[in-house]
Amino acid sequence: MRPVRGLARALMGGLFIAAGAQALLKPGRYAAKAAPLAEQVAPLLQKVDERLPTEAKTLVQINGAVQLGAGLMLATGTAPRPAAAILAGTLLPATLVGHPFWKISNPMVKRVEQVHFAKNLGLLGGLLLAAADTAGSPSIGWRTKHALDQARRKVTQSVATR
Repeated sequence: MRPVRGLARALMGGLFIAAGAQALLKPGRYAAKAAPLAEQVAPLLQKVDERLPTEAKTLVQINGAVQLGAGLMLATGTAPRPAAAILAGTLLPATLVGHPFWKISNPMVKRVEQVHFAKNLGLLGGLLLAAADTAGSPSIGWRTKHALDQARRKVTQSVATR
């Protein structure tokens, strides 16, 4: 399973490396589509900190930089679970902004956008699996429960021997 996991991470990470680089190098290509979402998010960002950028072009570049960095991390297997979770977070706004099929009246264009939207949902599913993948090791939840069970047994044994 190890080679499959590595190949899957490299393929998925590569997609985000390319997309992130495009957003960084040519943000204007995406900024017009991102403007409505940027306008909705701007008040929230301003509440967090007035110094945070709210311009669509800058937000596209930030999203691209995050995708590039997290894509590299996923592709190389460096902290793949957090990288996959971060990529899932960047994919949501990119999908809503990039493929708003519900706003399109042309049936052919609408269908193409629906396919791209569905493809991104499939990618989101893969990222969620990658974020939850423990690579065969027990999860933190299992390890915690196991440690508590062992501690409980030791306490019970020590009380019984008194």
